[in-house]
Amino acid sequence: MRSCLKFAGVAAFALLVAACSEQSEEAGQQADAAQQQPQATPVGTLTLAPQTVSLVEEMPGRTVAYRQADIRPQVDGIIKERNFTEGAFVEAGQQLYMIDQEVYLAQVDAAQAELSRQRAILDQATKTRKRYDPLIKSQAVSQQTYDDAVATEAQAKAAVAAARAELEQARINLAYTTVTAPISGQIGSSDFTEGALVTANQSSKLATITQLDPIYVDVTQSGGRLLKIKQAVKNGRIKGIENGQIEVTLIIDSTGEEYPHVGTLQFSDVQVNETTGTIRLRAVFPNPDGTLLPGMFVRGEVRQGRLENAYLVPQKAVMRRPDGTAYVYVAVDGKVVSKDVTIEQSQGQDWLVSAGVEEGDQLIVDGIQRIGPGAAVSPQPVETAKAAE
Repeated sequence: MRSCLKFAGVAAFALLVAACSEQSEEAGQQADAAQQQPQATPVGTLTLAPQTVSLVEEMPGRTVAYRQADIRPQVDGIIKERNFTEGAFVEAGQQLYMIDQEVYLAQVDAAQAELSRQRAILDQATKTRKRYDPLIKSQAVSQQTYDDAVATEAQAKAAVAAARAELEQARINLAYTTVTAPISGQIGSSDFTEGALVTANQSSKLATITQLDPIYVDVTQSGGRLLKIKQAVKNGRIKGIENGQIEVTLIIDSTGEEYPHVGTLQFSDVQVNETTGTIRLRAVFPNPDGTLLPGMFVRGEVRQGRLENAYLVPQKAVMRRPDGTAYVYVAVDGKVVSKDVTIEQSQGQDWLVSAGVEEGDQLIVDGIQRIGPGAAVSPQPVETAKAAE
């Protein structure tokens, strides 16, 4: 009886040990499985939504005078007067210089006298021809004599016309002795003073007048970029410039401040620079205070319409392959998916993306360095402002 009880105890102990062993083995397998399963990496995500974005492109440029005229004499002579203050504003037609007129007054008098002499000759020739008119009918004078009288009258008329032209030329030269402003604007320094001898059509200018209000700003843009924009406008992908009025704002390089007045784009050049591959765009700006001076370096922000159904993606979320193609990571069902994107241009700290992503995509903006395609992630939404930092 004791042996039976002893055997039963041994058997129960053996069953207990086996059960414990099985539980320990299962627990070990579960621990190994937990260790083998990858942990989800926490990442910051931003939910994308389409929006209409204004296309604003910053371009380098320089200011150019709206009008500029170099003042040069058109007759020879000594400068008698200078009738302006250097650096002042002058009106079109205002007298600037007076050149000695004595020689030209004498030429006018001589031309007037010559015209009077030729008119007297014409009057005599006309009277002679009229006397011959009835005589030729009765053949009292020869045909040759009458023809000579007619020719003499015609020559006298031509001489009168030539004398009248000489008088007009003399008067024009006399008027040229008064040098006036061809345009309104700021006049610079005078390179000649009273008493200086000047000659007609000399290479040296007397002074320069520059019109500053309004003023031109020439900016440059990639020729290929401009072509793409024109095509997008034509097929309707870019809207907002149907009326042809393209606004331009300005930043002054020397101060970094924005110019208070808004300009409009006037035209684009008809050829691309062979060296730089850029094309010139010209805008016109009001300049009532004379803040802008010709030759200043500026940056023009050209509003080239608006792009609908576009996405603003933080620049730090966009990566590039060695071939230059751009891509982003998005979280889909807890996994990382890579998507190629099409970038139009930069907008502050964002890239303007026109293709490659969809509405509702969970764009990964933080933790990109710790993940790759197919990796398990735990999306954690971040604010838009923080995503751009």
